[in-house]
Amino acid sequence: MKSPKEIELSEEIKGRNKYLSLAKALLKKDKEEEAILIFKHAIKEMPDDPFILSYYGCLTAIVEKKASAGVKFCREAIEKLKRSQPLGEFIYPVFYLNLGRCYMAGGNKKKALEVFNQGLRMDAGYPDLILEIKKLGLRKKPPISFLPRGNLLNKYIGLLLSKIKD
Repeated sequence: MKSPKEIELSEEIKGRNKYLSLAKALLKKDKEEEAILIFKHAIKEMPDDPFILSYYGCLTAIVEKKASAGVKFCREAIEKLKRSQPLGEFIYPVFYLNLGRCYMAGGNKKKALEVFNQGLRMDAGYPDLILEIKKLGLRKKPPISFLPRGNLLNKYIGLLLSKIKD
């Protein structure tokens, strides 16, 4: 027989999964506004759930164009998750994916890349993080490293090298 605490936890997980699956279905249909409404309702019902906070933060940044608020929610979610796992057990890389997407929504590619790489340290093969890093596109070092990237020599040598490579 389950204890009251176990019953409470299983109900919480069912509630979280209900919101997550419903929102994911809406996002697949490009109904971002409806998906964020689902998370607004979920946040009222489960304000301390790190998963709900993380996804709500991500959608806040992307859909509502409030990147700083999204970052705040995602960071809070990571902190709540860390506190709930005092021995530093498994940290879900999706939390770093959502946080990185918030930074991307705010135009901070450097910070996004930093966060995506932090997530890869949790799970080196996480496909969504790898995809986001590929989307960012990593620039090669300039051909003449002691000159700034925008220098004419670097520009033209870089163009020539890329044409030769193709």
